[in-house]
Amino acid sequence: MRIVIPLVVSLVISSPVAIAGVKRLASIPEALLGSWAPSADACKNADKSAVALTDKTYAGPAGNCTVMWVSETAGPQGSIYSARLRCPNERAQQEWAESDLIIRPGDTNQISVGVDFNNLKTYQRCP
Repeated sequence: MRIVIPLVVSLVISSPVAIAGVKRLASIPEALLGSWAPSADACKNADKSAVALTDKTYAGPAGNCTVMWVSETAGPQGSIYSARLRCPNERAQQEWAESDLIIRPGDTNQISVGVDFNNLKTYQRCP
């Protein structure tokens, strides 16, 4: 039993399955840049639910934020991105708040965005 536990631990640590393939990026990938909205009407009306992504900024319901870095993880239907944001903090006495934003691409004109996988909203690319 004393030999089994260290052996199992060393196998788990050295197993390629146990090592997550997370790639850290300096900015949001080019394919995700642009304006995104829940519908075509929201694109036309400059709706507040719209999201704008540039290489180093996010503008949307969470406010105008700076992208600190982006983590890319392989998913069953393609890459999943998690952007670490630094946003102005209006609720607390701290000047800035940090949060994560999940971005899951659909096709070339659709993404899902949210703070966690249970709250992803679908957006389409604005022309």
